[in-house]
Amino acid sequence: MIPARGLSGKSAAVARRRAAILFVNFLLIILAYYQVKSASRSLLIEHWGADRFPQVWIFSALILGVFIVFYHHLVERYKRLHVVLGSCLLFIVLLISFRIMLETMAAEATIGFYIFVDILSVVLVEQFWSLANNINDAEDGRRSYWFVGTGGLVGGVLGGGLAAVLLRYTPMTTADLLLSCAVLLAIVFTLNVVMARVGLYEESKSDGSPLQMVAGWRSLVQSRYLVLIAAALVCAQLAQPLVEFQFIKTVEGAYHVLDQRTEFISTFFSVLGIVSIGINLVITPIIHRYLGIVAGLLTQPFAVAICSMSFAAIPTLMMASVLKISDRGLSYSINRASKEQLYIPIDPARTYQAKAWIDMFGYRLFKILGSTLILLFTQWLPFSLDVFQLGWVTVTVCALWIVVIGLLAREYRAVTPITVPA
Repeated sequence: MIPARGLSGKSAAVARRRAAILFVNFLLIILAYYQVKSASRSLLIEHWGADRFPQVWIFSALILGVFIVFYHHLVERYKRLHVVLGSCLLFIVLLISFRIMLETMAAEATIGFYIFVDILSVVLVEQFWSLANNINDAEDGRRSYWFVGTGGLVGGVLGGGLAAVLLRYTPMTTADLLLSCAVLLAIVFTLNVVMARVGLYEESKSDGSPLQMVAGWRSLVQSRYLVLIAAALVCAQLAQPLVEFQFIKTVEGAYHVLDQRTEFISTFFSVLGIVSIGINLVITPIIHRYLGIVAGLLTQPFAVAICSMSFAAIPTLMMASVLKISDRGLSYSINRASKEQLYIPIDPARTYQAKAWIDMFGYRLFKILGSTLILLFTQWLPFSLDVFQLGWVTVTVCALWIVVIGLLAREYRAVTPITVPA
């Protein structure tokens, strides 16, 4: 870790240049990811249909859980820079390989490609923030992370837009987006090499070992407050696959041509990113200042419940898109900003351990539960719900989510000084 810097003009200029480089790096990473995010979903619909998504989500979560443990062993054993550069090169080779396989064995390759995209997003984002934490001290992070993080939001907007433009105005097809992603990862690789050569890359020990995950689980179950935070996340992860499934099913019914479907999904992701940025910059500060973080936490379940009821009454693609935005748009903005503040009153060591477990394993486990819920109501029970009726299951989950937040609010007030708004 580089030492804390003062506020001299020279140090401030260095910090600004470093933040600008990290902004560009994060923008390129998310830009690359969004080239293949829409493609992976559109291809899975094309070859397997929307009804297979819950099974793929479960399988993907299981694979990711195993891979994360393996990945952290690599980080502990080898230099971080070598792992980062090796990951970029491996991903580039795999993207080219998947592009070839989509020509010869498209159906078989599609599921593997979808899971690969999930792994790519987790690894690249984790590597980036590990890099950022290595080359910044706490004060640098406080001053610049809001700006650096915005690079990811901008990358999401530009990434979806770029994919849509390439499909509409060039001869490129959905499968060709894998090559545009590979090109962008080559640029990320080059940027990391440059950062290393100018001394911006420093090594540190990994903090995500399996032993840390065990400690995180123990810290979680020993605190009622942390259990309620996890319960709120369970509700969010139960609702997210339900909303995603309704959106994907509606898109499947509206678009029957692969490239047109991919273009729509890409454009939608750009709109989603713009909405998230707008909420983050305008609505989130207002709600936190005048209503507190509990109100921020309640925004998403109330919005998702209202939009789910609206979708059940008006089952159109437009309403499915609004439902999806009410979930992900609020999750990426006000819910995330509110959720992170919940950890502030807790002992830092316990917070770190609990967050390590939740971030690495909890999210995947909770998504498996949400995917299982979809299978239960659409395939496994003697009766089945259609995609519109599934909205009432989402409303039920949101009602439970709101109750959990109410219980969490009591605990938050109990562990927080009176001067802190709830």
